Amino acid sequence: MIMSVVIAVLVVAYLLGSIPFGFLLTKLAGLGDIRSIGSGNIGATNVLRTGKKSLAVLTVVLDILKGTAAVLIARHFAPDAAAYAGLVALLGHMYPIWLQLKGGKGVATMLGVLLGLYWPVGLFAMLTWLAVAAFMRLSSLSALVSIGAAPIFLTIFDQGPALGIVVLMVLLVFIKHAENIKRLVNGTEPKIGQQ
Repeated sequence: MIMSVVIAVLVVAYLLGSIPFGFLLTKLAGLGDIRSIGSGNIGATNVLRTGKKSLAVLTVVLDILKGTAAVLIARHFAPDAAAYAGLVALLGHMYPIWLQLKGGKGVATMLGVLLGLYWPVGLFAMLTWLAVAAFMRLSSLSALVSIGAAPIFLTIFDQGPALGIVVLMVLLVFIKHAENIKRLVNGTEPKIGQQ
């Protein structure tokens, strides 16, 4: 594999991942800087705090798609780098160059990466998120359970080659949720739709 192609693919993956859709959509909708409300995060859960459900849904969809696109582009031009492109896209979302490296927590983008790597794993992770959210009404718990289950799903579907990189992505997402984990333990984490 030509190293210049791999580097180009990874740069594209980072740039795709770093598109701050939550930030851009709320700005375009005239809602100001999403970082000034709620958790200060640019993700869909915080976009929901604006009261605009449609914008929150669109943010989720676009954040998922950019993760999937990064993997699929890599798979076309540099197949062996597909999982790495997913990791770099996730890092782009978490640390976007456009927002002084202060991005989101990576859940939707990682779900998109999983869809790109092996769609049944991504689908099962999404269904896990929906199930936990429906019963517990806690976005962060839904995220942690669904993302944490990804390596298990990969193993079940015999997708071992990407396992190490996916485990690293899980750790990154969990680190980004450190404050949420503390609030979950303390019982102070707000429910979905609350401020």
